[in-house]
Amino acid sequence: IGGDDFKSGQTKMKSVLVDFLVGAGLKPESIVSYNHLGNNDGMNLSAPAQFRSKEISKSNVVDDMVASNHILYEKGEHPDHVVVIKYVPHVGDSKRAMDEYTSTIFMNGQNTIVMHNTCEDSLLAAPLILDLIILTELFERVTWKTDAVEEYQSFHPVLAVLS
Repeated sequence: IGGDDFKSGQTKMKSVLVDFLVGAGLKPESIVSYNHLGNNDGMNLSAPAQFRSKEISKSNVVDDMVASNHILYEKGEHPDHVVVIKYVPHVGDSKRAMDEYTSTIFMNGQNTIVMHNTCEDSLLAAPLILDLIILTELFERVTWKTDAVEEYQSFHPVLAVLS
């Protein structure tokens, strides 16, 4: 539903934009992301171990995209990718994200796309959480069986994955 870290904001945008650039034959060489937010997510991400987990998640998005294109990228080659996340209590739930994507284009030219996004972090994630609750409720109610099985079975293994 939402990927490793419920991609709903900047990470989702990164997935879509890198996929577009690589698919269009443009070669992203540098991706720099700066975030600051003041809610609990921002405070938790100020801890090195939590930040490292988020950094890996964001990097995996880029690595998967470039690994799939052997024309633009040689084996083991990938763009420079820097992620900075800072806790700024004053901004509260308002997440600020600034991204810069620099790509090589025709005749070794350079193209840079710069984006600024401000969003209410919790409101962005809330629909994903609601979807999970609804799916969990659905799987709790639904049962199934095959001709080989006499009794109806529940979706408990699926619920274990969602938990």
